[in-house]
Amino acid sequence: MSLEKIINDAWENKDQVNQNSNKSIKDAINQIIDDLDRGKSRVAEKINGEWVTHQHLKKAIMLSFRIYPMENLNGPYSSWYDKAHLLKGKTAGWTKDDHEKAGFRMVPNSPVRKGSFVGKNAVLMPCYVNIGAYIDEGTMIDTFARAGSCCQIGKNCHISAGSGVGGVLEPAQALPTIIEDNVFLGAMSEVVEGIIVGEGSVLSMGMYIGQSTKIVNRSTGEITYGKIPPYSVVVPGTLPDKKNPSAPSLSCAVIIKQVDEKTRSKTSINDLLRE
Repeated sequence: MSLEKIINDAWENKDQVNQNSNKSIKDAINQIIDDLDRGKSRVAEKINGEWVTHQHLKKAIMLSFRIYPMENLNGPYSSWYDKAHLLKGKTAGWTKDDHEKAGFRMVPNSPVRKGSFVGKNAVLMPCYVNIGAYIDEGTMIDTFARAGSCCQIGKNCHISAGSGVGGVLEPAQALPTIIEDNVFLGAMSEVVEGIIVGEGSVLSMGMYIGQSTKIVNRSTGEITYGKIPPYSVVVPGTLPDKKNPSAPSLSCAVIIKQVDEKTRSKTSINDLLRE
């Protein structure tokens, strides 16, 4: 039986999945988490120009919480209590050779969950990366930034300090939050609920974008939801209520122009940080 079939069958009876489940179910779950960890599989990928969710991979992640017990981990200044397969993290026990083989830079106090992938030449400042996340080559996750469950972050992105790329673990069919290649996400921003930020876009600091956020093109007046077009420069804005002008305005995202060389030069990542 394929891993996908084993997981889908187990999902139909998920209330019965536990630490004593059939070995084939546990092996399939563990294999998928290991494949996600190595980047062999990813929860979502672009196929023929469209982002597609691989539902059985998300199901396997959720089922993993049922087959592993809670464990305790003691440290020098605190202790932690979490599911056994996640408690020690992706890089627990790694040697210098392991880090050199993985090829990304990781500073202290950067919790990275088992089952997440980090590409070569990425830089992880003190940040948080959750299970199922995929961080591609050359991307920086800056100080106190967060990559949520199953989010997909492309190549050469900069997720600035204090920002969050929201996780979408359930429902299984839901597309996770997507940040495509060469995106700059400004400080203290939040992109959540399966939003897609198109390649090369630059989002100002303090952007908050979810599925209900109106995305307004200032040049055309067009209003869309759910996706930032490629190479957009986006800033926070507000929209008044046309039927009741005295009512409070609601926040929106405003596309003010296309990315140009001046914008890119201000938001590019210094190559020296890769050395």
